[in-house]
Amino acid sequence: MEKQLIETWEIHQRINLYLLDSIEEAHLSDVSASKGRNIGEQFAHMHNVRLMWLQSAASDLLKPLAKIEKDGITKSILKKSLTQSGKAIAELLATALKEGKVKGFKPHPVAFFGYLISHESHHRGQIMLGLKQSGHPVDKKVSFGIWEWGVR
Repeated sequence: MEKQLIETWEIHQRINLYLLDSIEEAHLSDVSASKGRNIGEQFAHMHNVRLMWLQSAASDLLKPLAKIEKDGITKSILKKSLTQSGKAIAELLATALKEGKVKGFKPHPVAFFGYLISHESHHRGQIMLGLKQSGHPVDKKVSFGIWEWGVR
């Protein structure tokens, strides 16, 4: 079961990157009609929340990672940062599943796993809506592709 959960996290991570890869650099500044974070800031937020959890639960995994500041958002930085934090979260999950706990999170590691995927999927939805409302919807292939977990 532990292996399957880590593999599921890795699929989720690849879907985040698949969506990011489909977005033109210029559209990272798009904002939804309801305002809030722009597209790039949504991706940065996902990375930065991962760092928050790593700081709390496994600070030793933070060493090569850096917070993404609003003025430093580029597609390249987002991809690199999400890739690095995604691997660190996979390590945190692997350890937590073996130990049966995530420091600072209740009730247990499987709930933490669910929390992470729910949180980031919420932001993926906001990203896609923001792009659509800004006149730059993702391609239909990408729109369906984020649901193809068996091939990602």
